[in-house]
This record gives sequence, structure tokens and C-alpha cells, in this order.
Amino acid sequence: MQKKYLKSLLLVVLLFCSITTHAQETTFDKGKKYVIGGIKVTGLKSYNEQTVVTYTQLREGQEILIPGEEISAVIKKLWGLELFSDINFYIARVEGNTVFLELDIQELPTLSDVEVRGLKESKAATIIKESKLKKGKKVTESFLADTKNFIQNKYKKLGYYSTKVDMTTVADTTNNAKNSMKIIVNVDRGKKVKIKNINFTGNEKFSDKKLRRAMSNTKEKFLFRVFKASKLIPEDYKADLASIIEKYKESGYRDARITKDTITWNEDNTLNVDIALEEGKKYYFGDITFLGNAAYTDRDLNRLLGINKGDTYNGVLLEKRIADETDPDAADLTNLYQNNGYLFSNINPVEVSAKNDTIDFEIRIIEGKPAYFNNISVVGNEKTNDHVIYREIRTKPGELYSKDKIIRTIRELGQLGFFDAEQIKPEIKNPDPNSGTVDVEYSLAERGGSQIELQGGYGGGGFIGTLGLSFNNFSIRNLFKGDAYKPLPTGDGQKLALRAQASRFFQTFSFSFTEPWLGGKKPVQFTTSLSHTVQFLFNPQTNNADKDRRFLITGLSVGLAKRLAEPDDYFVLSQALSFQHYNLKNYNTGLFTFGNGFSNNFSYTVALSRNSSGPNPIYPMSGSEFSISAKITPPYSLFNNVDYGELGNQNDYQLRDANGNFLNANANQPGQPANLGPTLEPGEVSITDQAKVDQEKFKWLEFYKVKFKGAWYQSISGKLVLKTEANFGFLGAYDNDRGIIPFERFFVGGDGLGNYSLDGREAIALRGYPNQALSDVDGGTIYNKFSLELRYPITLKQTASIYVLSFLEAGGSFNSFKEYSPFDLNRSAGAGLRIFMPAFGLLGIDFGYGFDPIPGTTQRNGWETHFIIGQQF
Repeated sequence: MQKKYLKSLLLVVLLFCSITTHAQETTFDKGKKYVIGGIKVTGLKSYNEQTVVTYTQLREGQEILIPGEEISAVIKKLWGLELFSDINFYIARVEGNTVFLELDIQELPTLSDVEVRGLKESKAATIIKESKLKKGKKVTESFLADTKNFIQNKYKKLGYYSTKVDMTTVADTTNNAKNSMKIIVNVDRGKKVKIKNINFTGNEKFSDKKLRRAMSNTKEKFLFRVFKASKLIPEDYKADLASIIEKYKESGYRDARITKDTITWNEDNTLNVDIALEEGKKYYFGDITFLGNAAYTDRDLNRLLGINKGDTYNGVLLEKRIADETDPDAADLTNLYQNNGYLFSNINPVEVSAKNDTIDFEIRIIEGKPAYFNNISVVGNEKTNDHVIYREIRTKPGELYSKDKIIRTIRELGQLGFFDAEQIKPEIKNPDPNSGTVDVEYSLAERGGSQIELQGGYGGGGFIGTLGLSFNNFSIRNLFKGDAYKPLPTGDGQKLALRAQASRFFQTFSFSFTEPWLGGKKPVQFTTSLSHTVQFLFNPQTNNADKDRRFLITGLSVGLAKRLAEPDDYFVLSQALSFQHYNLKNYNTGLFTFGNGFSNNFSYTVALSRNSSGPNPIYPMSGSEFSISAKITPPYSLFNNVDYGELGNQNDYQLRDANGNFLNANANQPGQPANLGPTLEPGEVSITDQAKVDQEKFKWLEFYKVKFKGAWYQSISGKLVLKTEANFGFLGAYDNDRGIIPFERFFVGGDGLGNYSLDGREAIALRGYPNQALSDVDGGTIYNKFSLELRYPITLKQTASIYVLSFLEAGGSFNSFKEYSPFDLNRSAGAGLRIFMPAFGLLGIDFGYGFDPIPGTTQRNGWETHFIIGQQF
């Protein structure tokens, strides 16, 4: 741009000295003032002449000096628009003291269309987007060069080092706009160049293999390499060279250095990387002394530092024990001070002596004045009311500064689910060492707090339609305020869920409401839910539902959950009362021995849980979560004066077939195939009597259920996370004569989705096997399951969070403690994908391979595909 400006300015000076236009010589007096008689603009294609003249701010009748600053300023101003490729001023003619000027402008062409050849359509679209090849862009030589370099560098990072890019410009004659141009981009990526060999010289302490392993991103070409490609990316290669030196420092070789690294091209289109090393000698820690510490004793600091005299020198470890930048919750010296008010502290390790192979250190500490939180503010919340946010914030005005409280606040705000956890940013403002105060501002980005579930599918002999609405930031106090509907009253952090599901054979409706801070002053969560289901029996003659044979289930529950202070405030104690009423009318199935009657389930559930995972509830990268719960019913058999041993002392009961013959089945195993048997003998119980027995047994369900779940999240490298999980469940009976109820059982196998069922069963996911295939037809009373899941995020943006996973799982279902064998499990492995969108919740797909046969078969199960909708994270 400057070259063009200087060129035009030089032309102006030359033209003003001696100018020839239209084959006539025009002369003027240099340094004389002239009056502008007129200005003509030539070369325009898309701009109006008068617009350009007006922009120059030169006007007819204006007196200017020729040559002078006015003309120079106009040229500079026009170049600044970046719309022209050439600008020239001419003197058309001179009449006495009047000068007539001509401004010749060459416009830059405008980009009207782009065509990328040599790439797939999706990749071409990405190139156009990332390189800013947008319609309306002015096409300059520098723009074309920058675009070419961008494409070449992009593919070099992907391993295509011989990428060639050719850019052709052609006039767009089809476009109505004048001066338009098309760009044709021809991309030839060539073959991907991989690293054939990584060689080391000068290394004696570590083998080539160990040093290659230290290079986490730069790898040699290998047939079965999956997770790390063997390509050379300059930024990653530079980081890996630093990792090699860190490996030496971790083992005491603090003077190790790379003297030379060379990259050579092979004839087979591969690369060789040669790295020359100088290892130096091994060092050890000597005396470590602390200076400037008053808040903590040397003994306290030494215990936390964990480095003793005589230990092998480890510069990386020393840095982490002082301040671990990779872990904000690390137990290091900096966090010790930062978590106890010393915001203005500074800790600096200094080598004070290096004799022979021993290094002495002084850890110099400037503690500063303790700081206190002053103003705490929040920005970015447009829907969520301030009180919902402030009650979760752990940094209170007037309290002693603590870095740990800021980190905990990030987690608590992320766990709400109303904000993008990846964009919660605390900003330290106005730190004042003199007054010892600091302000904190939390920047938030809200995301959709409501979800909709609208789906249809085929199952259970017909079409099933589902409509679900979940409002996760609801405000019930504004329910009757018309101006609060945008489109619904929101902002108070309450949860309201409505769900309806229906087919030809059943209808189910549910409602639930949760208030996380009952009363608004303490974190006591109140939850209530109501549900009703109607199931119709299938009529094989009409192939339709028999509306006169139905099963009704009505349920109601109320619960309270309180956050505890001890052992720490990650613990929650929850309690709930629930009631279900089962009503059968002419509904004879293998589920019950009675087709007309009812059963009631009144239970109390108490659970202790601890959840420190986070901060992102969708993709936790650290922490753990566990819960242990007990669900119990009153022990009716203790006070109802019924002898269930005498009531059900007969094991057999009789059924008649269509010809009047009797069929013999076991009363303790309802639903199994009946065998031909004799007629009723004296003392045997008929089906009618057995129905009465079971009606008496199940009138009020009596049981206890204990469950445990534990999950741990560990960051392996960056955002690569390992989730370890263990689960256990047991269903028992108070009275062995009464037996274990046919409800509330565990069904292991498949995707774990809560498939529609009548008996309150719990579906336990175990991928690689069909749904509920690993339990008996009546379900198990004991189960355990173990799983490992390796996760890696593709994106964690606000619009959608996507991550891939691989898993190993094993689990089993058992009917009694006599059968229970915790390591006799069905095993599986596979991979999957999860997509979380705020409006629709969690969606996913898993491909699992079952290594063991399903009970009752002999062949390993093999591959299964599972679709995940709306499960927990």
C-alpha cells in the first residue's frame, strides 16, 4: 500500500512539473495557487463520479497550491479505503489562474464466486469458510497470496507437505454487478507425508524407545497406530522436544539439552527426524531452606513440598510442588497460601549453590497482606435471577480470600445446568495490596434451560408416541404474571417436567416438580411427582387392545434432600416417601396369579450421596460421585397376624386346559411353562385359592432394597478422561415365608433405558447384550456391574457438546445370595458417541461386543447397537 502511495505521489510531482495529456503539453507555475475549475473522475466501474468527488473534499472554486498538501492528502485518503489498485491525479488544462483536474482510478475487482477444485465438497466448504473467501471481498494480490499460504499451511499441519495451490481469477460476465471476479482454487494435496524414523544420538541414560515415548504427539509410522498420527506438526514437534528435556530433568539431568535436530526427506515420501542430545551429569537435591515465611513453619512447608535432601533432582516436580499450573486444586505451596487469604503472596525457588552433583535451594516467600473479598458481581445472566446465582457463590464479601472457593463456585454454577460450564470465567478485579481487598466478577453465558422430547417408534405391538417437556429454570411464583411468559416464566432455578406416552395398549402420564432451595435460605431440595398408567391386555383374536381388561398404576412421591456440612459439603442426605397403587381388572398374565385385585406399595427411601465431579456436569473431568440408598416398606408381617408359612404351604396349584385336563405349575415360579399333571389331590390348592393367597401376600408389598453406585473421573491427558464405575443392588424380604415380591427387580443388559413396564423394574445398562437379556424373565434380586469408560470431547461448545468414548463393562444378575458370584460376569467392550444439545438433552449411540453367551445359549453374543436417549451423563 505504501509503495502504491509513494508511486502515485511521485507521479503527481512529475506531472505537476511537466504534464502531457491528450497529446497536448500543459504548463503551470510550480508553487503557485490555482482555483479549481472542475474535477473529472475516470476509470470508474461501480462507483458514482459525484460520490468520489465529494469524498475527496475538493470543490470547484477552491484555491489550492500546485503541487501541495491538498492533493497528497486526497491520494492518501483514497488509498486508505483499500478499494482501488491505482490512483493518479492529472492536470487536464490551465486557463489563467484556473486549473482543471482529472482523477484516474482503477477499482479493485469484487469477489462474486469461489470454486474449490481437488477437494471433497465438505472440505472445500471448510476452506472457503476458514480462509474468508467471502462474496463481496475485494480481490488484491496480497489477499490471493495470503489465501494460498493459508491453505498450504493448513494441509502441512495434516501431514500433506507437498500440497500445491493454484489460484486463478476470471472476470464474472454473468454477474449484473460490474467489476466482479470469480476465483478458482485448485488444490493438490499430494500424498500424506509420515515420519518413518525418529533417531537419537548422544543418549546413554535413556533408550531411543523411552525418548520416543516422551514425544506424545510426534510418532513414527506404524501400521496399527490409531490415536496418534505419524505426521510432523511444527508446533507439536517443538513441544515434544521440550518434553524430552523435561524427561531428563525429572531424572536429575538438569543440564540436558538438544544440540541439533534435523528433518530429512526420503525418496519414499517419508521423513526422518534426527535428534542429537547432550545429557550432562546427574544431580541431587541438597539443602532446601525457606525465607520470608511467617504464616507457616518450615516443617509445615517441608511436609507439603515433599522433597528431601539426597533425592534425585527433579526440576519438573519442584515446579509442580511450588505451583502446579495443570491442576488448579493441586496440593502445592502456592495454593496453600492462596486458599488462606494470601492473594498477594509470591513464591520463588532459587538455586543458591551447585557443588559437584548437589544443588541447594532457597525458597523465597513474600507473603504479603491477607486479602478479603470485597465486591462480588455477576454478568451475563439475562434469564436467571440474581438470587439463584448468588446463593451458589462461595465467595462472600468480607470473607478471607480463597482460591479454592473461587474454583468451587465455578463448579457449583456449572452444576446448575443453566450456564455453559466451559465459559464460566472468574475475573479478579481491583486487587489492592494496601487495603487488602479484591473484587471478583463471574462472567456467565446462559444456555437453554428447557428441553423437549418428541419422538415416535414401534414397540409392544404398535406405534408409541412420546411428548415430554422439561423446564429446568422454571419460576412457579411468576406463574400468574402475564409479562413473565417469555415464553414461560423462568429464572428461579426450579424444575418442572411433564411427560405423556401412549400407544394402542397403554397410556402413561407423569408430572414432577423440584424446588432446590425450599424456603430460599438453605440448600434443602423439595421434590414431588405424580404418575398414572393404564395398560390394556392384548387380544390375539382381534390383534388389538382389550379395553375391558386393564391394569392401572397410580404413583405419588414426596422427597427432601439436604446438603450436609460434615464430613464436607459435597454430601447430601435425601429422604422420600412414595406410594404406588396397582389395580387389576380381568388382567390375567404371568405377572400375577390373580387377574382381579390390587396391590399397594408404600415405601421410605433414604440415601447418602457425595458428588464432587465437575465442573461441567455433561463432561466431568475430575472428582467423583457415589450414593448408597435403602428403600424399605413397613414390616407388615410382624403385626398383621398372618401366618404366611401356613397360608402358602402348598407348592402346587392346578390349571385346566381347553379340554378340561389339569396342568401342573409351580406357584413359586409364576409365568414358567406348565407341565401336564394329575387331577387335584386332597390338600392341593386350586388356581382360585392360589390367587387368593397371592392377593393376600401382595396386598401391601413388603421388601427392602439396598443399592450402591460409585463413579470416579480422572483426566489422563488434557481432556482425555477415564471414568471408573461400580454398581450393586440387592432386593430382600423380611419374611422368608412371604417371599421376595415380583416387583422392584433388576433387569440387566442393553441400553439401560427405562422401557415401559408394569412392575417398577430397574433396567441396568450393560452394552453388548440385548435389553434385559442377562436376567431371568422375572428379573434378578441381586446384581453388580463394573465399567471403565475412556472419553474424549470433540467439542464442548454451548450449542452442542459432543464426545466419543470407548468402554469395557462386566455385570451379572442373580436370584439369591446362594447363587451370587460377584466375578461370574458377562463381559463386553465397544465404542460410542454422545451429543448433548440444550433443547433435546442427551443423544447417543453405542456399538458393543458381548464376549460371553446370554444365559441359556452357548455362543458369545457378539455385536449389539444401542441408541441412547435422555440418559444421565
